[in-house]
Amino acid sequence: MTETIRLGLVGDNIAKSLSPRLHMLAAAQNGRRVVYDRLMPAEHGMTFEALFDDVSAAGYRGVNITYPYKENAAARVKIDDPLVAAIGAVNTVLFDEGGPHGFNTDYSGFVAAYRRIRGDALPGTVLMIGAGGVGKAIAFALVALGLRAFHIVDRDVSRAESLAQALKAARPDLLTETGADAAVLARGVAGLVNCTPVGMVGHEGTPLARAAMAGAQWAFDAVYTPPETRFLQDADAEGLQVISGYELFIGQGVDAWRIFTGLPVDEVRLREAMAD
Repeated sequence: MTETIRLGLVGDNIAKSLSPRLHMLAAAQNGRRVVYDRLMPAEHGMTFEALFDDVSAAGYRGVNITYPYKENAAARVKIDDPLVAAIGAVNTVLFDEGGPHGFNTDYSGFVAAYRRIRGDALPGTVLMIGAGGVGKAIAFALVALGLRAFHIVDRDVSRAESLAQALKAARPDLLTETGADAAVLARGVAGLVNCTPVGMVGHEGTPLARAAMAGAQWAFDAVYTPPETRFLQDADAEGLQVISGYELFIGQGVDAWRIFTGLPVDEVRLREAMAD
């Protein structure tokens, strides 16, 4: 009998996450069986750190990490990739002999999502709202995609400033502005990026009023439940090219599956099965 692969997702507000389905479908393509658990620290009456330590010793092959624990996870794993170390956030953890090891497939997943929708088009000047775990990964991905000017908004302006400094260490010629008012920093930008939980199930709303989107060219929302957030609906109504968080979800999930198992996945078949 083929050994079951035990995986999980650690985060808050993940009851409707599609990650279990994605990994089960990837396993089915390979004739394997996956058990994929939703692991919410509050439901277990534990801190993230305590839950992570329990999971590390419980026979899991790996876990995905989502909001708001990606930065916490980075502090508890070995990170071999200097880029991931610079990002300072981890969304994929592999438990192996030398582990736990941390990876960031938000970075690679966003690059794939951007290329799928916008091809070789440069990002232009971009406003990003939210400088937390996923924001850090997407910021570094945007730099890799040719970003030259970046406006970073966070309620905690010091966090936005810290990210700006980390990015400039990687790209000294990058122009940055930071602040707490998204509408002000949206003026004159080409791209609009939401990396906050605002808009997801349980956090309804939008981080940027539609009126502030005028003149932009494209928009991305890291939220994928639901895939059509108010932020993206407003962007579409304003004529912007939109990149759904679902694209990031697929990209990061495919890359995480390969890290967990070393097994292939047919992305076209996976997308078709996810849509059924």
